[in-house]
Amino acid sequence: MNIHEYQAKEIFRKYGVPTPRGGVAFSAKEARKVAQELGGDLWVVKAQIHAGGRGKAGGVKLARSLDEVEKIAGEMLGMTLVTHQTGPEGKVVKKVYIEEGADIKEEYYLGMVLDRALEMPVMMASTEGGMEIEEVAEKTPEKIIKVAIDPTIGFKPFHARKLAFGLGLSKEEQREFIKFASALYRVYVENDAELIEINPLIKTGDGKFLALDAKMGFDDNALYRHPDIAEMRDLDEEEPTEIEAKKYGLSYIKLDGNVGCMVNGAGLAMATMDIIKLEGGEPANFLDVGGGANPDTVAKGFEIILSDPNVKSIFVNIFGGIVRCDRIANGILQATEKVEVNVPVIVRLDGTNAEEAGEILRKANIKNIIPASDLKDGAQKAVKAAKGEL
Repeated sequence: MNIHEYQAKEIFRKYGVPTPRGGVAFSAKEARKVAQELGGDLWVVKAQIHAGGRGKAGGVKLARSLDEVEKIAGEMLGMTLVTHQTGPEGKVVKKVYIEEGADIKEEYYLGMVLDRALEMPVMMASTEGGMEIEEVAEKTPEKIIKVAIDPTIGFKPFHARKLAFGLGLSKEEQREFIKFASALYRVYVENDAELIEINPLIKTGDGKFLALDAKMGFDDNALYRHPDIAEMRDLDEEEPTEIEAKKYGLSYIKLDGNVGCMVNGAGLAMATMDIIKLEGGEPANFLDVGGGANPDTVAKGFEIILSDPNVKSIFVNIFGGIVRCDRIANGILQATEKVEVNVPVIVRLDGTNAEEAGEILRKANIKNIIPASDLKDGAQKAVKAAKGEL
């Protein structure tokens, strides 16, 4: 689960991670009121969406008067912001964050993420603040300093000093940075975060460090421990089909391709997506129906896949272990009764009750259902069908 910048900064402040003062607004007049309460003569109006790259897309603007705050907020609210992370469809701005201006002397990048290979959290820093970290990693990876943190000993001053040396900070600045980085580590660990990004982290004219931006993502499986964070969830920022899938116990993630996938087991689902790519296609989704699939959940899975207008074929790839193949076959038939299956459906069923499942589908005599002999055959047929070549 991801949260908005203003929500992440609320969490930061609880742990003593310094941020500029600010407030969220849902209308232009409310934005003016927030700016008035903050005082000063310089404010930043920030669109609140779950995506990076807002500044380049016009979602972060300076205002030098209350009238300008109100005008910018009015223009920003309701606009569709398109960034490199939203995709071409963009996201509608429904709230803005008004923040006091800051005295920026230097900009840095600071982030935390779990390194699954090392099985440890890693804190990263770079002098290239304000830049997209992916671009820095690709073009100048030497400018990213990393420290892996063994959870059994926690974050220590030597971890922070390594990052501070890499950033070229003076001794006095290092003391401030150590306090900042230590507090950030506590935010990460104590809230079961998966990702924290501060881009930019700024050094002010008086040598203080401030989180000028804040991005946080959390482990969904740990949210039961953090009901206060779970309440921050903004369903408007999430894919509606993914929300619907969760209601039925389906693991679904929408992608940009045109070959729909229905698979049981996350590992097999990943392998299915890989082989579709290998055969020259693009998967339209990740969908794991799980081990407890029944005809109702399979039918719902079809409904969700077919709600994507980009889907031109569906590859059903089931290995019957916990879930029986005949259940999947009955689910496919149930789906054809509930929704119009107007694209080719390539079906590869193997394992428990695979023969019975094949017989069920043959007797149904549905023209759009095409059997596949194995994984490769199924992927090839699904890709060809999506291209209109089958």
